[in-house]
Amino acid sequence: MNILAIESSCDETAVAIVRDGREALCDCIASQAALHGEYGGVVPEIASRKHMEAIYALADQALKETNLKRSDIDAIGVTYAPGLIGALLVGVNFAKAAALSLGVPLIPVHHIRGHIAANYLAFADLEPPFLCLVVSGGHTLIVDVRDYTVFRILGTTRDDAAGESFDKIARVLGMPYPGGAALDQRAKTGDPRKYAMPEAKIAGAPLDLSFSGLKTAALNLIHHAEQTGEELDIPSLCASFSAAVTHALVPRTMLALKETGYKKLAIAGGVAANSQIRAAFERETAKEGVKLYLPPLSLCGDNGAMIGAQAYYEFLAGHTADTTLNAFATMPIDA
Repeated sequence: MNILAIESSCDETAVAIVRDGREALCDCIASQAALHGEYGGVVPEIASRKHMEAIYALADQALKETNLKRSDIDAIGVTYAPGLIGALLVGVNFAKAAALSLGVPLIPVHHIRGHIAANYLAFADLEPPFLCLVVSGGHTLIVDVRDYTVFRILGTTRDDAAGESFDKIARVLGMPYPGGAALDQRAKTGDPRKYAMPEAKIAGAPLDLSFSGLKTAALNLIHHAEQTGEELDIPSLCASFSAAVTHALVPRTMLALKETGYKKLAIAGGVAANSQIRAAFERETAKEGVKLYLPPLSLCGDNGAMIGAQAYYEFLAGHTADTTLNAFATMPIDA
């Protein structure tokens, strides 16, 4: 089954063709990072306009790269939630038109379900049930993946997401957008023990997280140095901040593994590209005899292939839509 998949939830327009949920035949992406970098973050109205400019050409490019005809497409998958509402609507409306004109099913896909499904493209042996830590710019979730379309949230952030925190600190330090990747690079030459960072614990919810206090502590450190003329060791500050995020994520995820009894752990989302986080999970899972599924960096960020992978399993579960499909800025993964 060939699924033409569309992702436009934020600042990257992506169109991919995925076969049977496990093979990405192509993944065409038009990034807007350089454009939004001028503003230090994503400008929603600009993102929507750029999606409109890119999406048709990307669909044609996907067909050309795979040597497929329009008649070879069996279904259209599209991200419909969550994300920037204007950006989502561009993808949803294009998908509805494409499905209607081709006479094929339209499959709505939750963006975070797509991030989890990126692992199916990288690992042929990965099948539910398993535990997945989702760490992206807007979401931090510990998810019990009971089946391909059945999810249970075990833990989540009470405030800021891990990726949002990375980006905020990087922006204040004057690093280029997207800041998380730049901060990770600087952290590689720093001392992660040089600056003390707080860790929040949620009473009665050992698997939940909070990053607002950590972010505030780092911002106060930076602003105090600016006001007093103190010279900051930027690589060490980045390393200390990354270590604090890692120390929040790893123990809670390992606790969730013990509670579920699973011996399989997948990581998903843009922050899954962070080198400290990847290394820490490799160490801890090896100690506990847990099989770790770390997607390649190309599948950590937003892409169309992950949407095509999840769309296949949504289709098998009977989750299709008609031309009344709408987009939603927020929606829980287990809705």
